[in-house]
Amino acid sequence: MKEIVTMGLGKVGTLVGVLLSKKYNVLGIDKQKPHYDFDLPFTVVEGDLSNEEFIRKVLKGKDAVVSALPYYLNKLIAKVAHDLGIHYFDLTEDVETTNYIRELSKTSKGVMAPQCGLAPGFIGIVGAHLTKDFTKVRDIELRVGALPRYPNGQMAYSFTWSPAGVINEYINDAEAIHHGERKMVTSLNGFEYINIGGREFEAFTTSGGLGTMCETYEGKVDTLNYKSIRYPGHGKLMKFLISELIMKDDKENLTKILENAKPPVKEDVVYIYAVVEGWKNEKLFRNEYYKAFYPLEIEGQEWRAISWTTAASIAAVIEMVEQGDLPDQGFIKQEEISYSKLVETSNGNYYIKGDLEGSSKE
Repeated sequence: MKEIVTMGLGKVGTLVGVLLSKKYNVLGIDKQKPHYDFDLPFTVVEGDLSNEEFIRKVLKGKDAVVSALPYYLNKLIAKVAHDLGIHYFDLTEDVETTNYIRELSKTSKGVMAPQCGLAPGFIGIVGAHLTKDFTKVRDIELRVGALPRYPNGQMAYSFTWSPAGVINEYINDAEAIHHGERKMVTSLNGFEYINIGGREFEAFTTSGGLGTMCETYEGKVDTLNYKSIRYPGHGKLMKFLISELIMKDDKENLTKILENAKPPVKEDVVYIYAVVEGWKNEKLFRNEYYKAFYPLEIEGQEWRAISWTTAASIAAVIEMVEQGDLPDQGFIKQEEISYSKLVETSNGNYYIKGDLEGSSKE
């Protein structure tokens, strides 16, 4: 890979372009050029990313495309990438979109790798990594929270990433394995209490976070689930909005309301918590992974925790494909990606650097 197109230049997409531009020739595209108080290290052009003719024109002759766009725009981009025989990567949490891309991958000439962000994405890589110590696995429980570091208000939240994506996770049913049975469960349910470093949180079921893990671990575990971490009370308010006020049927207005009420904050934190239980030599053990990631300086600029933890994952996967640590054709499951090799890449190493810097902020 030499020529890579990054589509969608919000904070995450822009940082993906910044990270990749250290090794590749990057072209960034969005409907409007982003405005930053620093110069971007890659070329940016404006264009309609819902226009198939435009997409085909810009992707022709390129080696790969990265979509950091809302999930509902990804099918078209994936189809064009498939038709042109180039690699495709995205950050989607949407199950339907992923299933569509997986079908395309059966006849693709390049890699089709959706769900390469934080959750789904990095959390699945971590969860699979924790299973390696066991001869038999009982439970895999994965938790992620992208939160304001200093919350206020009853909702105690800030939309530091796509509000449309958050709402999609809250509304759609989630996949899980419960009592050994693979099933669909309702999001915004399954509330539990979590204490992290002496601070109280809640966690509840949301869709998409497991990616393809239920398929991979079906018949192998008793329990597999994913939940989002939030400050106490958030889930109850969102359930009221979505279900009792029936705003699930008006996603557009719900998105506008939440964007206006809870804009992004500069100081955020990403909590990642994974627990795996199982047997080794007939003894029951428990492996845990807990990290709190904070904003990090990259290439002379400070980036929000949600931005760099998401961008570093997809950029690291691209490096691994180029280096031959992952297949260069077909569908890539996140849980099949080696955690050890991912954090050895120049971009995956930010999870090590971010952990070390974050420890001084706690």
